[in-house]
Amino acid sequence: MDSATWQNVLDLCNRLSGVTYENLTKIIRLEQSGSATRARNLDDSFQNDVDSWMGGGTCFSMTWHLYQSFKDMGLSPRLVMGHKRKERNIHCALILPDQFGFKNSDFRINSEFRTPNSEFLFDPGYLIFDPLPIPLPAPFGTGEAFFPLVPNSVRLVRPAQDALELWTGGAGGPMKLRFEYPLEGVSVEEFKQHWSESFYREMMTYPVLNRLDRDQGIQYYYQKGNLVIRDKDGSRMERIPEAERVGKLSEIFHIAPDLVERALGILKR
Repeated sequence: MDSATWQNVLDLCNRLSGVTYENLTKIIRLEQSGSATRARNLDDSFQNDVDSWMGGGTCFSMTWHLYQSFKDMGLSPRLVMGHKRKERNIHCALILPDQFGFKNSDFRINSEFRTPNSEFLFDPGYLIFDPLPIPLPAPFGTGEAFFPLVPNSVRLVRPAQDALELWTGGAGGPMKLRFEYPLEGVSVEEFKQHWSESFYREMMTYPVLNRLDRDQGIQYYYQKGNLVIRDKDGSRMERIPEAERVGKLSEIFHIAPDLVERALGILKR
């Protein structure tokens, strides 16, 4: 692709990197609308404006935002679903072909794995806001590629032509397999079906918030009362008392306190 389009891709990723992954607005929309399809349609209608998310989004809303934006640029993105052990279609990401043969090597990340026919993985729902060139499988390529992102390094493993694995790890710890992606992708209709089903998964019964301070290289992750702070030196965990929860979550994850309070109230009921 031409350099101007590529810069637009990077600018979009930079803007999205300031968005918090959170399920609070998802919980509110489900309670408001009474059905997953109507709740998803609220996201679907407004995803091209990140400000409309009321503060954040999940992997589905972030990935859909990228998909719509890339289509508007005249690009040909592909939606893919992520599987984790026995749980299928619990995550999603995006594949973007380097469809115009752009030769410039001025990438924000390592480009040594890029080939003339590269495809890029975009996984904003896992707080990866850099386009990662996907390695070719053996014997045509290395079969894997390592990206020293901060605070979580990423390894992409290509065990077969149609398969991709996402591994991450930080601060010298072991890399862990996070998701497996069949690279053939899914249709928009199938993607939206999995999106609707996600409203009834177990993770919607408790708050999940995840934010990356890209400039400082710090990740904040909150689940079930526990806050994990991860940087280049490792992780530490602290418990947020219930009385302080609304104020602390609002401050750390940049979400309005009334939205935090409303979502936590829905979960209590």
